[in-house]
Amino acid sequence: MPDYLVLANETIAGAKLLDLIRELGAKGNARFHVVVPLTRPRHGNVIYDEAVRDGAQVRVDLALAFMREEGIEGTGEVGDQDPFNAVMDVLRDRRIDEIIVSTLPAASSGWLRRDLIERLEESSGRPVHHIVQDISEEGLPFDVTLVLANQTVAGDELRNKLEELAETSPHRFIVVVPQDSGDGRACSSARGRLRTLLEDLSSEHIVVAGHIGDPDPFTAAMNAVQYFHISEIVISTLPMGESRWVADKLIERVEKATGKPVIHVAQEGRATEAAA
Repeated sequence: MPDYLVLANETIAGAKLLDLIRELGAKGNARFHVVVPLTRPRHGNVIYDEAVRDGAQVRVDLALAFMREEGIEGTGEVGDQDPFNAVMDVLRDRRIDEIIVSTLPAASSGWLRRDLIERLEESSGRPVHHIVQDISEEGLPFDVTLVLANQTVAGDELRNKLEELAETSPHRFIVVVPQDSGDGRACSSARGRLRTLLEDLSSEHIVVAGHIGDPDPFTAAMNAVQYFHISEIVISTLPMGESRWVADKLIERVEKATGKPVIHVAQEGRATEAAA
């Protein structure tokens, strides 16, 4: 039974990588272990370590969701922020027969500028299969919708909109719930709100993953766009007159900064918690 290590980051959902996994999996008895290195965010004055790790874990989770759909055996983990170290850490603990590395083209790939493929071949003693994917040109085999919500994450309006989008085309959803602050209680509270929506959508057989984000919703959105190839953005807020996000023109700022279409979903009824 061959064991493959798959190393990828921004290209984790690219068609070439998914097709190779599907092809190797179809031969039978193949096992895959996905590693996504930590990536430091470009936005925000403070780095929230749990949010950074969560963002990488979402990329792992979406890759494993694809494998489950294909009936392929897969595991995964978040690795060291240095991709070479991330691979070598796995090789110390697991039997691996071949390494698959997916990168952006040479002009855009920091991994290739550091000669990652050659270093892995020399140090690992395993064959390294290198896949180049230009996601900006090739796109993905499905739409990826970024969902930004906080106090309204469990609202019927948001859930109904996401179910509607899921019916229109093959979709993956990434939910980001900004923390109310940087302390531990805020982190736990954000995770609880996130879990509610993920469980609701998963029960409808919608492929969804999510993570907590920076307390500033604009920063949280921009970091998510850095991590994923996003097709569109859904921002869920409290009613127009009660929402701090609306008052701060979050929808317009995110749309202008990302160049992505933004769908605004406003919750009906009055708020029971702090405005978002």
